[in-house]
Amino acid sequence: MGGDEQLFLASGEGLTRGRARRQKKQRCKMTNELCVHVNPHVRATERVFPGQGRYEKLRLDMNENPEGLPREFIDGVLKEITPEFLSVYPEPDRFLRKYAEFVGVGFENVMCTNGSDMAIRYLLKVFGEVGKDVVTVTPSFEMYGVNCRILGQRHVAVPYNDDLTMDAGRILEAITEDTRIVVLLNPNNPVGNVYSDEEFESVRAKAESVGALVIVDEAYHYFCEKTFLRSALEKPNVAVLRTFSKLMSLAACRLGVVISNSEIIHYARNARLTFDANAVALLFAERLLERPDIIEGLIQTERAGKAWLLGRLREAGYWCRDCQGNFVFVKPRRDAHEVAALLEREKGVLVHPYGNPLLKEFIRVTTGSRAAMERFWTAFAEVDK
Repeated sequence: MGGDEQLFLASGEGLTRGRARRQKKQRCKMTNELCVHVNPHVRATERVFPGQGRYEKLRLDMNENPEGLPREFIDGVLKEITPEFLSVYPEPDRFLRKYAEFVGVGFENVMCTNGSDMAIRYLLKVFGEVGKDVVTVTPSFEMYGVNCRILGQRHVAVPYNDDLTMDAGRILEAITEDTRIVVLLNPNNPVGNVYSDEEFESVRAKAESVGALVIVDEAYHYFCEKTFLRSALEKPNVAVLRTFSKLMSLAACRLGVVISNSEIIHYARNARLTFDANAVALLFAERLLERPDIIEGLIQTERAGKAWLLGRLREAGYWCRDCQGNFVFVKPRRDAHEVAALLEREKGVLVHPYGNPLLKEFIRVTTGSRAAMERFWTAFAEVDK
């Protein structure tokens, strides 16, 4: 083909494309269609966000501490938030050094994020790959699936058995040469199972054999002593996530931590925003680390409240499950969604029902102090008749 023909075709293609753009612009004006590029992975993602208007209710639906930290502690920290404090960009290193000492690791082994949600995004973005696999169990924390869709990664979900047990062998079978990340929530939300050392190591080793990272989400660590923290330091492909939203009662501040070997932390830091975790969150978390008595009190308060609630439920003949974290499963006598709606509408009590067929008969109830559990029990007994 000669140069004149090539020039003619190029010009023709240019005219065709220009005409198509003009036609699209005209169509957008007529139909109010969005006329900017949208990432196709984001375009294909459907999101359901938490309900609003929860402040005045007994919040037992999202595994927050229903009562929060002691008032005297909050008031003391608030005195440190001066105009000068708020005018300075966040400096996370002081908190991170204290946190590293608190959990017994090195400074080079930790990074903080704007909640563990953002830690998930960073790790999937850095260690995942478009079109490749992220293996999780299902049902599980929904943000893993959401992030897979947003990032164009393939979510491979391994289902629980009908009796709510998980066969680790099925996780192993799901790990292939296309796997880039494997996620183990320990304990898992919402089912609440934990993994044995043998189960974990078998999954970790197979993930390593295909070059995959294992994320161990330990959001509920302080309600369950089982942890794989040492593996995050000693093995080449493990990252542990912790949060200050659950036991630490700072969900509003948004603070999460990634713990891993220094190389994984290095690459994760390369992807993080310059100022990710905010200074107020860092200050509250730092002061909380200085008060182990408060942390221990939170643990004991939740344990006592959960034990009381499980006892009452069992005495009344309810099927219930201790889910290892700060929540329990209860099977109401009436339809679970109907009970949840009645609790909110008539009693101002929020619990979590499920659309998942495996869990549709249950409600998940966040556990807290005995006073909070007594309030739930009174309301529940009145609506579930």
